[in-house]
Amino acid sequence: MSSVALLTQESFAEHRSALTQQQVKVTALNSEEEKDPPTYEEAFPALPEKAPCLEAAREPAGPWSKIRPIKASVITQVFHVPLEERKYKGMNQFGEGEQAKICLDIMRKTGAHLELSLAKDQGLSIVVSGKAEAVTKARKQIVARLQTQASATVAIPKEHHRFVIGKKGEKLQDLKLKTATKMQIPRPDDPSNQIKISGTKEGIEKARHEILLISAEQDKRAVERLDVEKVYHPFIAGPYNKLVRELMQDTGTRINIPPPSVNKTEIVFTGEKEQLAQAVARVKKIYEEKKKKTTTIAVEVKKSQHKYVIGPKGNSLQEILEKTGVSVEIPPTDRSSETLILRGEPEKLGQALTEVYAKANSFTISSVSAPSWLHRFIIGKKGQNLAKITQQMNSFSISVPICKQFHKNIIGKGGANIKKIRKESNTKIDLPAKNSSSETIVITGKRANCEAARHRILAIQKELANSTEVEVSIPSKLHSSLIGAKGRFVRSIVKECGGVHIHFPTKGSGSDTVSIRGPAQGVEKAKKQLLHL
Repeated sequence: MSSVALLTQESFAEHRSALTQQQVKVTALNSEEEKDPPTYEEAFPALPEKAPCLEAAREPAGPWSKIRPIKASVITQVFHVPLEERKYKGMNQFGEGEQAKICLDIMRKTGAHLELSLAKDQGLSIVVSGKAEAVTKARKQIVARLQTQASATVAIPKEHHRFVIGKKGEKLQDLKLKTATKMQIPRPDDPSNQIKISGTKEGIEKARHEILLISAEQDKRAVERLDVEKVYHPFIAGPYNKLVRELMQDTGTRINIPPPSVNKTEIVFTGEKEQLAQAVARVKKIYEEKKKKTTTIAVEVKKSQHKYVIGPKGNSLQEILEKTGVSVEIPPTDRSSETLILRGEPEKLGQALTEVYAKANSFTISSVSAPSWLHRFIIGKKGQNLAKITQQMNSFSISVPICKQFHKNIIGKGGANIKKIRKESNTKIDLPAKNSSSETIVITGKRANCEAARHRILAIQKELANSTEVEVSIPSKLHSSLIGAKGRFVRSIVKECGGVHIHFPTKGSGSDTVSIRGPAQGVEKAKKQLLHL
């Protein structure tokens, strides 16, 4: 039962005299000077008995009309840095060393207040308080200085780059601040249409989405927006975005689905009117079918195990979607909920549930008690002892048989492909020597990381196995005309035909053979277009 203290004129006078004795200063809201404590009538003026008209009712006369609403100027936001994205992982660096220096520097430069805590899964939770602008600036620095960075590129027409930059670069600066990323836009004299984005995975996804939306607004082709409930986006994208890529290739329409980290439901289509209508119709069909056929079940999984269900870069979720056709919805890291939602066709939910529990239990966390004075000996100089233990315990190898003919494609030009897979999956990948008859590729790392690398390698093999290559004989004197100024014509064909590879012989070689490689449908289309030109 609650109680209310009643303040009378007499009791107020008593409190007033006490406050005066203690020399407590009271400042009026709209005054810059300090005044004596107010009287009862001044502090609690009588409300007007009756407003003479509607205007008077809206703006009451007397001292009450002077009071202005006070807006909260301080906001608080919580950011979570997963263990795999932490720059400083050593236990001896938490609360001291470089990480602490960086946090103090961020507070000094932005005026925001930072509080750090370590979760059971060794992820870093950062509570940031301050004015909205200070919190935004602090977030950008946290991402840049405490999280590991990734990079990606997004291609949009060269003539749209200026709209991403905006007047005096204001649009670009706002975009960088909002997504906590860095962006490199090619100079006007550079023919490249690729914008490079670096930052966290989530930040890159947000930035890419925003850039594509800006480009769609400027595109002279038809643009259509379709509102689709967020929970059905995974079914439209398909596992590893395969379905949406096929749809774009078949219709020649660009389809922009908001990433999971962006709280938007609109899917944006850009393309020629007739082809765009086909793409929209197919997406609508998938959406309506899934709404009718799918149902959901809720399961409880410990919060600390959620990241194992997600997998490195979301690979485990994609694997479950590919195997079972079921989408798994995970609550955000900043919420305490442990409930996962499985959405799919009823007969597939059982298999998906088994997969979820298998992923969740693939790793466990346990604690060991040791006196605090022993900690520095366990850690070792510069974390050497801990590093040695984790390397020994986390080492895991799997063998992947891949057709020998595809090994060079997996390696890539100058080793670019294999380096990228190693970096993204944080694994060691060994391929057999060129003169060896072995087809086995060995991957070493942590269990989940090895799976991510294996899946990527198998995806490359599948893509190569489904591709075809044709040779077209075209007189060499016409090659430069077909390529066009700065590759204009050939880039247009590649784009329209779903990213096929068109290789012209070296200038002056005298060869008439042009090779085209890629998905069968795209290759045939590109061949026709080249011959038509």
